[in-house]
Amino acid sequence: MSKIKTQAFINGKIITTNEKFSINEAFLVEGELISQVGSTEEILKNCQPDTAMIDLNGKVVIPGLIDCHAHLDREGLKSVFPSLGKVRSIKDIQNRLAELSKQYKPGEWIVTMPIGDAPTYFNVPEILEEKRFPTREELDAVTPNNPVYIKPIWGFWRHSFPLVSIANSKALEIANINKETEAMSDLITIDRDKSGNPTGIFYENTMMPILELTTFNMIPGFTKENRVLGIKEACLAYHQYATTSIFEEHGVVTELLSAYKEAEVEGLLTMRTGLVISPIWDHESKKNFNEFLQRWLGWLGEPTIGSKHLKTTGLFVDINPTKDNALRAKALPYTGWSGFNYDTALSPEEAFDLCLACVENNIRVVAIWPNMIDILYRVHKQFSLKGRRWVLGHISSLSSEDIDKIAEMELLVSTHTNRYIYKEGHLLKEKLGKDRENEISPVKSLLDKGVVVALATDNVPVSLFYPMWQVLKRQSLWTQEIIGKDQIITRENALRCATINGAKFAFEEDLKGSLEPGKYADFAILSNDPLICPIDEIKEIKSLATYVGGKLVYES
Repeated sequence: MSKIKTQAFINGKIITTNEKFSINEAFLVEGELISQVGSTEEILKNCQPDTAMIDLNGKVVIPGLIDCHAHLDREGLKSVFPSLGKVRSIKDIQNRLAELSKQYKPGEWIVTMPIGDAPTYFNVPEILEEKRFPTREELDAVTPNNPVYIKPIWGFWRHSFPLVSIANSKALEIANINKETEAMSDLITIDRDKSGNPTGIFYENTMMPILELTTFNMIPGFTKENRVLGIKEACLAYHQYATTSIFEEHGVVTELLSAYKEAEVEGLLTMRTGLVISPIWDHESKKNFNEFLQRWLGWLGEPTIGSKHLKTTGLFVDINPTKDNALRAKALPYTGWSGFNYDTALSPEEAFDLCLACVENNIRVVAIWPNMIDILYRVHKQFSLKGRRWVLGHISSLSSEDIDKIAEMELLVSTHTNRYIYKEGHLLKEKLGKDRENEISPVKSLLDKGVVVALATDNVPVSLFYPMWQVLKRQSLWTQEIIGKDQIITRENALRCATINGAKFAFEEDLKGSLEPGKYADFAILSNDPLICPIDEIKEIKSLATYVGGKLVYES
């Protein structure tokens, strides 16, 4: 039997996020666990001649961050289709397409990422010299032998309408789009010239594309290999910002769950991952939810099932079906960018019945919209939800009554500050009125009521230091105003929300989330100190080195 590898990390600032929020100098790692935390002198006393010594030289170490609404897999898919680059004119787009066409045989699809600058794709087409999108004729001029499709953004990257995709003439012909074609949804606009012919430009007033899953479903999509290798790339991207665990509360479907399992088997999954199941409902399964759960999802009952790196826990529940989601769902089992089932929503009464069945089968419910609060509360009045750790994620605005109900049910709550403070906070403030602006992402009010609150990125961007900065600064991207200043929390609490609180979503607070003896050695050495650096520098913090189970998984 090989000897357990021992590593001593000394002469640093170790922010433990333990119950006392202790600050230490050093810690000892034996194998994948932390065995001791203390002063450098104390740690050195327990070192053996073969202990690996890592001198931190005053650097800050924190527990690995835990992203509770990550969409990690999506990050790894961003390099599957070629980027157009930082184009600033239609000529730039033409030059890039001409260059790409050399890599394709005549007749092969050329599919690219959207026009604009990743990751947010703001100010398009205004960033182009012509202040407009290219037409099919302009694409035809440089790609006469190939069908071309410029993908729309995944709307949650930018959080604004419309999504715009562009096809050349060959692509339109293959998709059977002509002068007589009508849009399948009132959310879609087919741009036309003065003669009524399609220009090749499509506008979708929705956050999730419909066209590429329906009308253009013949274009190349993401393969299983793309998803598996993408998970490896995505883990590295998140590790760069000190994230060592994620929780996918929006749910995953079979194609993504299968990719995660294969990534783990192949040793590519370096992220501790908690997955929630995204269901697919039909008429038969909705007749008797209890019977359906017992037959097909009984294995999902708590405690969680899985391994150290991959666990499954919880069922995603949603209400209010829409026609556009039914259209997207026609592409199943393929889900494109989402990785979750589009058509999960039930009627409020169906959702209530499902939740009751989940109680009976000890399956916890995970929801991401405030419209589920009253349904969960109705369930709670029949069967107490205390201690069950049901989840309400993605919070936008909550009234004091909502917060009281959440606290009474002991729900776990995750934020989406990238959207509801940073990008849309000024719009919510205008909608609610100044007297109610402290209802927007009310993190402090929730914490004051004893609610477990965790932070999340939603993959926009991947760094959890942005949400940490957002709950501390609460500043609008567009107007620079402070959104709900009474909800500003301390740096210590922000770090707890990004670490130990997130561990509770996977029932793993005894294993991770703080740097204490007996816990996984999941931690990161940082480029700056989040407790004392200027507040605006928090969002720029990166990891110098990230460890999962004592193993180095990223080094800058």
